[in-house]
Amino acid sequence: MKTILITNDDGYDSKGILALVDALKPLGRVVVVAPSVEKSACGHSLTLTRPLRFIEVEKDFYRLDDGTPTDCIFLALDKLFSDIKPDIVVSGINRGANMGEDITYSGTASASMEAVLQGIASIAISQVCANMCENIDKLEYKLAKETIYKVVKDILEGRFKLPNRKFLNINIPPIPPQDCKGFKVTKAGNREYHNHCEVHYNPRGKEYYWIGLPRLEWIDNRDKQISDFEAISQNYVSITPIHLDMTSYDDIESLKSIYEV
Repeated sequence: MKTILITNDDGYDSKGILALVDALKPLGRVVVVAPSVEKSACGHSLTLTRPLRFIEVEKDFYRLDDGTPTDCIFLALDKLFSDIKPDIVVSGINRGANMGEDITYSGTASASMEAVLQGIASIAISQVCANMCENIDKLEYKLAKETIYKVVKDILEGRFKLPNRKFLNINIPPIPPQDCKGFKVTKAGNREYHNHCEVHYNPRGKEYYWIGLPRLEWIDNRDKQISDFEAISQNYVSITPIHLDMTSYDDIESLKSIYEV
């Protein structure tokens, strides 16, 4: 029997992770280790300054008390899977997009990064929202569930083998399955960033700040390779292969000409 390890950054009781469990149960044993609370945009962070504790919610379902998604994978592989590693790690289903440079912020994607660093094939999957996530519950993650079932099945059955230190980043358009045009294999696009930080005052008059949610806009590079943003806007599921080597190879020779003379 195949074993699938699941986590997320929305918390162990989010609708997205429960939908993910439901989608993947037919493919094997599903083990969940997820944060006790939402850890969105925590990046690839490990908790080094305080102890962490597994809390068993039910059989094969754990929450990690105040842990990050990376903590969940790191500790699960070391303690729950010390003898036999899972066949695949799936992170999600995230509530909101993880496209372009947002991948670097994403706790969802970072859990997959940790898995591939530990030598385990991994997928991160996110449900893109429309209207500030107001319609996401109506969609019931149906297209996301269909997509992740197919892709995980293909990997477990050997149709596609993920190379070392690479994972798949999947984004689902905010539409029902019948409106989806299919899959597009994409590059990570370039997000158009705007600062959105609101200033408020507490009852004692002290100023505080709340980082908001910027609009999902992107830069059109007009390349031949379609980006994740473009695929989603055209009602395709976006599948982006991600690797962890962040070297800018185009700049190596120009730097050598200055510093290796």
